[in-house]
Amino acid sequence: MTSYPFLSPAFFAALEDSGSAVAATGWEPRHQVIRGDAEELAFMPLYLKSHSYGEYVFDWSWADAYQRSGLRYYPKLLSAVPFTPASGPRARFANSADPQALAAQLVAQALAVAEENRASSWHLLFPDEAHLALFQEPRLLHRRGVQYHWFNRGYEDFAHFLAGFNSRKRKMVRRERREVQESGLRIEQHSGAQITPALWHQFASFYQHTYRKRSGSRGYLTPAFFTHLGESMAEQCLLVTASQGEQVVAAAFYLFDADTLYGRYWGCHREFDFLHFELCYYQGIEFAIRRGMRRFDAGAQGEHKILRGFEPVMTHSLHWLAEPAFQRAVARFLEEEALHIHRHMNEARRLLPYREGSEQA
Repeated sequence: MTSYPFLSPAFFAALEDSGSAVAATGWEPRHQVIRGDAEELAFMPLYLKSHSYGEYVFDWSWADAYQRSGLRYYPKLLSAVPFTPASGPRARFANSADPQALAAQLVAQALAVAEENRASSWHLLFPDEAHLALFQEPRLLHRRGVQYHWFNRGYEDFAHFLAGFNSRKRKMVRRERREVQESGLRIEQHSGAQITPALWHQFASFYQHTYRKRSGSRGYLTPAFFTHLGESMAEQCLLVTASQGEQVVAAAFYLFDADTLYGRYWGCHREFDFLHFELCYYQGIEFAIRRGMRRFDAGAQGEHKILRGFEPVMTHSLHWLAEPAFQRAVARFLEEEALHIHRHMNEARRLLPYREGSEQA
């Protein structure tokens, strides 16, 4: 298994068949497909958006500036995986295809769709380095961001990873894990057929409960989304649960491929000290080490990850705005923002917990 989970047909079917990413929720699918004589040569996700929720590359200030100038920012076009700030490929290409030529064709098609729909802009979010290079062209502005990822440097187990920490941070992590162990909770990892329909139902409840506490909404994803994943992509899903007696009280949900673990959502019905770190970070690291994965992408934001061994990495997005004056203004903004991003990454590296001279430093 090597396929990037977020670009698979099954993942998009789960999003759309469940009613999570559809026109009614402000995500109208306009996916771009290039076909040859006997096969699909290229696929790129494309949505006509009526808002900027669920994207994780924030353009609210751009929308506000458009509105104050008497222009409409919505609808806009977006090529991204809904609700998923995970870097990776942003198009599928047939093995026999020429990716560079097809990427240029996909850009041209996206801009044509933007013109047809009088969209203000087109945005391509979180391409990996290879696809950033494929889609670079003069009309697209390059924006940078920061996330925190964990990298496997040949660790034998969690203790081997922790051995590279300085003494104070190593004690901190050990104390956090010990407090969870002493709470009496049972921590279990489930993947594939081990994730029963009852567990999917329980996790959907946690997901909605967490969003309700945070924003008053039920979240972006419907319970049917998780049911669909369980039916079509269970072999790429990991659910880590915490149970008190026979009752599951918290869980964290991940997807993965052969190379990378992707932390996505977590929820609980009762708070326990450090349980979030255990389920969302430490259990993920253990799983990645055991599977020989190279990287653990634990999601957007979260500077507290740095002290737990997650390193700053640069993320990317590409943007085109139809209004020339705003294209120029955004270009200037992105130049200034990039300086802040580089400065932040340098500062974050100095906060990493690895002791001087260790293989991680």
